[in-house]
Amino acid sequence: MNTIRELLLTAEKKASAVGKEESAIKLLMQHATGKESYELVANLDEALPDEQVASFLHDVSQYLDHNIPIQHVMGYETFFGYRFKVNGDVLIPRFETEELVSKVLELYDEYFDGQPVDVVDVGTGCGAIGVTLALEEPNMRVTVTDISEAALAVAEANAQSLGTSGVSFLKSDMLRELVAAGKHFDLLVSNPPYIPMQEHVEALVYDNEPHLALFGGEDGLYFYREILREARQVLKPVSVIAFEHAYHHRAGMAALVAEYFPDAKFETIKDMQGRDRMTVIVNDYRY
Repeated sequence: MNTIRELLLTAEKKASAVGKEESAIKLLMQHATGKESYELVANLDEALPDEQVASFLHDVSQYLDHNIPIQHVMGYETFFGYRFKVNGDVLIPRFETEELVSKVLELYDEYFDGQPVDVVDVGTGCGAIGVTLALEEPNMRVTVTDISEAALAVAEANAQSLGTSGVSFLKSDMLRELVAAGKHFDLLVSNPPYIPMQEHVEALVYDNEPHLALFGGEDGLYFYREILREARQVLKPVSVIAFEHAYHHRAGMAALVAEYFPDAKFETIKDMQGRDRMTVIVNDYRY
């Protein structure tokens, strides 16, 4: 008899032995059984049907033996309470990026106060930032961009499955196609690739997530330079830029702001772990 308790204990021990997260095993059990976490706890001694046992064991093997991220095994990641499809064409959205979305919503309330605005999410990947903003704030007309057509297809599928029509999709290398199209925005948000080329990346990430979405040049700041260099051409007279970046890039980001937006107000914001994780730039070109 294969009970939930027995299956979990066996798989968790195996995960611990190979240095993988035991908490991931519970998520795979939820995926295999369709049960919420509290339902698993309430039914630990329940015997599972053979097909659910087989599904769980297969998924555990994919994660532990074949080094496949559980998000790829399940086919989705939950972000801001929404379920986003993910695969090998897009970066798996991280918890820290939820904080960036929250900050952008705060900035909208502070600077635009219920007015319709045009928003661009540069390098959208699976669409987590841009699609979530459109879902959370109906006054945002959102454009999401990516250089990868495969990533844009995932983002568009997520927008459709989550029921928002307030998002436009554009293949663009950073801001180049936006500039060419003469588009202008009130809010520009981006979480571009920011890992330096020579920095070590754990195998689970390196082997499964697109390198195009991970590495940001020799110093990790290449894409921030590219965006800021052309940003004035796509921003409205009063506008806000919000970036997520590596926690050790505070000084580098401040130098880029001083170079490209010397008259703007800017602020570095810490994440919930107290690390310098976001930079916000507020522009007013009216004067």
